[in-house]
Amino acid sequence: MVISAAADKEKIEKDLVSLDINAEIVEQMCGDFVLADLDVGRDDLLDMRVEKTRIDDILKMLGRVEEGEIKLCDIESKVNESQIPVKIKNELKQKLRSVRAQLNADNVAAVLKRVEGEYEEAKVEPREAVGIVAAQSIGEPGTQMTLRTFHYAGVGAIYITLGLPRIIELVDARKKPSTPAMQVKLEEEYAFDRNMAEALAMEIEETHIRDKHVGKIETSTEDMCVWFSLNTRELKKRHIEKEEIEEKLKGMDVDLEVVANKYKLHPKIKSYHELLKLEGKVANMLVKGIEGVKRAVVRKTPEGEYMLYTEGSALKKVLKVEGVDYRRTTTNNINEIADVLGIEAARHAIIEEMLNTLDEQGLGVDARHVTLIADAMTMAGDVKPIGRHGLAGKKASVLSRAAFEVTMDTLLDAAIHGETDRLKGVTENVIVGQPIKLGTGSVELVAKSQGEMTK
Repeated sequence: MVISAAADKEKIEKDLVSLDINAEIVEQMCGDFVLADLDVGRDDLLDMRVEKTRIDDILKMLGRVEEGEIKLCDIESKVNESQIPVKIKNELKQKLRSVRAQLNADNVAAVLKRVEGEYEEAKVEPREAVGIVAAQSIGEPGTQMTLRTFHYAGVGAIYITLGLPRIIELVDARKKPSTPAMQVKLEEEYAFDRNMAEALAMEIEETHIRDKHVGKIETSTEDMCVWFSLNTRELKKRHIEKEEIEEKLKGMDVDLEVVANKYKLHPKIKSYHELLKLEGKVANMLVKGIEGVKRAVVRKTPEGEYMLYTEGSALKKVLKVEGVDYRRTTTNNINEIADVLGIEAARHAIIEEMLNTLDEQGLGVDARHVTLIADAMTMAGDVKPIGRHGLAGKKASVLSRAAFEVTMDTLLDAAIHGETDRLKGVTENVIVGQPIKLGTGSVELVAKSQGEMTK
């Protein structure tokens, strides 16, 4: 293929550039040359968005196809055909692509065979007591965990419970953790601007009249009223308008007067008890922020973006705030995640929280044990605790329930209702002294007589 020198060079150049072809290739094509002189490989052609079906033909014309060279499409198809999980497939594809130049079809086949073999070996044996193994694998490291809380987001900033108390909170599925906290990620325009991030933190952090030096409250027993004055400097700092507070005061169903930049509030019933109630009501009045988020601090991540750490959790309300990235914002309150995002999100959060807590203590536990516990806790569609008020208390076996806690009450209740124990689980079979129906105990062998064997 030779391009004539008489051709309109500028027009050819424009046409080639419009097709997104590499500038060096355009320059070569606009001179007199033969196609074989083109210095281009498969990856260059892929970058130029050339159709995959045509790439092989072009490379053959260029004489650059190596014997046994593996193609990207071949790697994709061979890995997709293998009997391994999608997550492992994706990781394997990525690693094979990075060393494609050193591979051929035989190499790829050998790698896939070994990966499939190791995956099969990693599978649990049929009839294995996976629940007992999971309990042992988490229970034993639990004896090495510390009884302490750990702080993050800066020295003395926000404390969260970790170690064994946190594991107990998770498996008990407590409605509210002892130290509820959120990690609030921000949208791009807020994430790289500290001033905007701090303004968002003030918008989320709850502000009451009683704190943050917003106002001063005094009670007068002489004229039976509550005097209230505002700190204008603090209001400006926290982006709170005076009119907003006045509107909230008017909505409290009290007699309101403004006397020399002070607010005078009279209770409807003139009594000392009502006066104290009014003082408490004014002091606890929320003037800005989200109820439940006691503090919000701004911190910079290693990636260079700003995010918020909060003391207190109100996920549903925080996700509605403009500037908050709802896709990456998380809380350590599992029940709140289940209510807002659904049971699958709660299951994932249990796994993440447990693995992070164990990892922080330097304890390595296989993720499959933690996943089994999370599956058991969430399989019914809501988050159930592991205990007599949850999974252990809902077992079909009477003996298994009695062996866990409150033995006499469980047995008495079962006797009154005429319950039957089928002895299918581990605990009940151990109690009555017979082999459990798992492992080698799951196989029943019947010996044939000598006469049957000779037939």
